[in-house]
Amino acid sequence: MSIGQPDSFPRLLGDIGGTNARFAIQLVENGQFEHIQTLACADYPTPLEAIEHYLAQTGTQRPRWAAVGIANPVTGDLVKMTNHHWSFSIEALRSKLQLDKLLVLNDFTTLALSLPALAKTDLVQIGGGLPVEHAPIALLGAGTGLGVSGLVPYPGGYAPLEGEGGHVTLPAFNDRESAIVNLIRRDFPHVSAERVLSGLGLPILYHAIAQLHDLPSEDRTPAQITEQGIANTCPICTETLATFCAMLGTVAADLALTLGARGGVFIGGGIVPKLGAYFEQSPFRTRFEQKGRFETYLRGIPTFVIHAKYPALTGAARALQSASANN
Repeated sequence: MSIGQPDSFPRLLGDIGGTNARFAIQLVENGQFEHIQTLACADYPTPLEAIEHYLAQTGTQRPRWAAVGIANPVTGDLVKMTNHHWSFSIEALRSKLQLDKLLVLNDFTTLALSLPALAKTDLVQIGGGLPVEHAPIALLGAGTGLGVSGLVPYPGGYAPLEGEGGHVTLPAFNDRESAIVNLIRRDFPHVSAERVLSGLGLPILYHAIAQLHDLPSEDRTPAQITEQGIANTCPICTETLATFCAMLGTVAADLALTLGARGGVFIGGGIVPKLGAYFEQSPFRTRFEQKGRFETYLRGIPTFVIHAKYPALTGAARALQSASANN
């Protein structure tokens, strides 16, 4: 394993989502993450203020290098978040934070980088067999939005994918789902996977299902929908959560087929890991395998729910480790 440049420490690690931003400090190569904090993005006008507030709380030496995963495509110097109002220049942020190096990556690209480092205890397998070594790996997860990435093998390791697969058009598996999508399309002409399979999408799905049954619906938060769905105290919430898991199974299977992800499909994000045992018994895995002639192919692919506490921070640390080795 490469030895990191001593003058590149301490390092700032970040994971910025549409709702929360998590930060940590790494003092030495392969060192433990310290001063882990979660900040609400809405409390700060820009990421600069959030990071400066965080650094002031730690009281440590200012970082020299930093890597931040962010819930947004990163295609150049200007980053403008899809599910939050933050917009900033990477180079300007680096300069104002007095950093020698700043990496800004898509959040699910960062999460994908963590996958080889996760322990078995960080994962819960749902269906399938053993992962095939050196085969492509798929990653998706619902949080504020729907993140999608993966790892593609090359001699000596894996290369992470950086894309926006959450914005593919949401497929309807059957007539009922077609009816749901048609109702949602009245308000959103393009019904993407993220439009429904996310924290922002759960209430949209809930209202569409209520409308499908010609029933009144109340304003409910994503947390209320999931809690009442698991407890089976609200029929519409119960159906919403089951539909959510089934549709996620369809999208996950499409991703697995596209990548040939016989190395496994990993599920992160803020929603599914919190569903616990419910998700294991949900329609997700059955739907994942329902692909006609490719049912046998998919039946062998394992699906894993990520339960590691801060996996994206691990991915950010590995991104800096790779940058150090290549310098």
